[in-house]
Amino acid sequence: EKQVFQLRAHMYQARSLFAADSSGLSDPFARVFFISQSQCTEVLNETLCPTWDQLLVFDNVELYGEAHEMRDDPPIIVIEIYDQDTVGKADFMGRTFAKPVVKMSDEHYCPPRFPPQLEYYQIYRGNSTAGDLLAAFELLQIGPGGKSDLPPIDGPTDVDRGPILPVPLGIRPVLSKYRVEVIALEHQILMFSIVWGKRSCPWTSHSPHPALDNQHTFSSQDLPENELLHPPLNIRVVDCRAFGRYTLVGSHAVSSLRKFIYRPPDKKAQHWNMTG
Repeated sequence: EKQVFQLRAHMYQARSLFAADSSGLSDPFARVFFISQSQCTEVLNETLCPTWDQLLVFDNVELYGEAHEMRDDPPIIVIEIYDQDTVGKADFMGRTFAKPVVKMSDEHYCPPRFPPQLEYYQIYRGNSTAGDLLAAFELLQIGPGGKSDLPPIDGPTDVDRGPILPVPLGIRPVLSKYRVEVIALEHQILMFSIVWGKRSCPWTSHSPHPALDNQHTFSSQDLPENELLHPPLNIRVVDCRAFGRYTLVGSHAVSSLRKFIYRPPDKKAQHWNMTG
C-alpha cells in the first residue's frame, strides 16, 4: 500500500567539525538523503561550528507498507557533511544517521511528540568521531485533503533569507544576547582569532613584543538561552608571513563556556532582602 509523506529536516547547527582546510577551518554544508531524494544546506565559510538554521522540505515522498509500520519503524535519514572547495569537488567530512518522528494523517500535531525537539547526532568519519549535528526530523503523512492539511511552517518574521527557510518557531531555540570577552595575559605570536557561533573576532598585533598590547577582545551575538546548545569557542593561532600570507600555528577548542558565564545578581531579590 502506497503512503505519501512530506519530510521536514530542521538543520540547525553542527559543532566541533573536522578542519578540512589548511587555515584550520572549513566551509561546511550538509547533504540530507531520504529514499530517492537529497537536498543541501547553504555553505557557511570558515567555521567549525556552522549555524545553518535551515529547514529542508522533501515533498511527495512515496513509501510502501502498512501505516503502523511506517509510524513505528520509518526509513533512516542519512546526513553527510562536506567541505566546499573553490576548485574541485567537495571534501567528505563525516556522516550521521537519524530517524524521523512520524505523524499519520489521522493524528493530531500536538505535544508531547510534536513539534519535534532538536537533538544531537554524533558525526563519524570512518571509525572516528567528527563532531555533532543539532537537528530535528519529522515525517508527515499527506492525507486526502492534500498538503493543505499539514501543520503550517511558522518561521520567524524578522528574518528575510530569500528562498532559504529558517527553522520554525517552536523548534528553533529561544535566543538571547551574549558577549564573550577574552583576555590574554601573554601570547608570543602575531595574530589569533576567536570563533564563537557565527562570528570570528580577529586579534592582531604588529609589535615585536605582542604580549604588551592588544590583550583584550570581544564578540557579541545572539545564542540559545539553553547553555547546552552553545557552540564551542575555537581559538586559532596563525603566523603572519610576507605578502599577506598566513601559516596556521595551532588551534584549540573550549568545548563549553558554562563555567565562565557571568550571571548578574538579581536586583529585585537584593531590594527585597534590604527592605526585609
